[in-house]
Amino acid sequence: MDSKNIMDMFEKGRVLKICAPMVRYSKLAFRSLVRKYDCDICFTPMIVAADFMRSIKARDSEFTTNKADRPLIVQFAAKDAMTLAGAASAVAPFSDGVDLNCGCPQRWAMAEGYGACLINKPELLSDMVRQVRNQVENPNYTVSIKIRIHKDLKQTVDLCQKVQAAGVSWVTVHGRTVDERHQPVHYDAIRTIKDSLSIPVIANGDVKNLRDVESTYLRTGVDGVMAARGLLANPAMFAGYEETPLECVWDWVDIALEHGTPFTCFHHHLIYMLERVSSQPERRVFNALSSTSAVIEYLQKTYGS
Repeated sequence: MDSKNIMDMFEKGRVLKICAPMVRYSKLAFRSLVRKYDCDICFTPMIVAADFMRSIKARDSEFTTNKADRPLIVQFAAKDAMTLAGAASAVAPFSDGVDLNCGCPQRWAMAEGYGACLINKPELLSDMVRQVRNQVENPNYTVSIKIRIHKDLKQTVDLCQKVQAAGVSWVTVHGRTVDERHQPVHYDAIRTIKDSLSIPVIANGDVKNLRDVESTYLRTGVDGVMAARGLLANPAMFAGYEETPLECVWDWVDIALEHGTPFTCFHHHLIYMLERVSSQPERRVFNALSSTSAVIEYLQKTYGS
């Protein structure tokens, strides 16, 4: 798929289904898998833009894609406009947009000036959006941000309206504050943000199945719903499966082998996918396996092909 305008995918009454940026996990092989099961847009894992620009080795290890890997959004961690714009220019020929991470609550990210601390810097964010817009020649290339909410929601609305004025394409809202981890998602806050903007808004947080996609849409009126852990547990979730179907497990084996996915990553994905469908003793055996051939043999013996 060539770089079409992703913005054309946002239609009234249609909810886009999106694979979240996940460190170590939303890489090419996994994106190829979820695309087979009704995922509309995929994000790369977060890439630190400064490292990406500094080293070719970082570029090759952090960003792999192929012709079928579209629509694709590359997510960066950055804290200054020039670095982000440079990184965006580097990936623009191979992707449909860039997203700036303004939601990562991890200590290392905040200490470096990345992630969630950016939600308190609306002027900087607006400048970053404008710089990417100025530097990437393709007018259809999107620039989005992914945020968490403030305790005082007025600040979040103000931030979103400022970046909207700067030309941001859409905003993804993880409906929790920086300090919240597993507390319930604030759907009312997402709705308030959606109602205060004219650009698309994507909701993120606690989406575990297709019913959650629908209920999130009904509660917030958003234009898209993004899933992370729900897709790890069941990559076929967006296609309406309650649990990972066997077909999807074998699809993963095929795709991972084809992509030369490192064993640890290959195994971890299967541990997530089989968690709900296997017993504790089965999990103990499976989690201890240490080679691709052992894993395939186990799957054939336990589930048949």
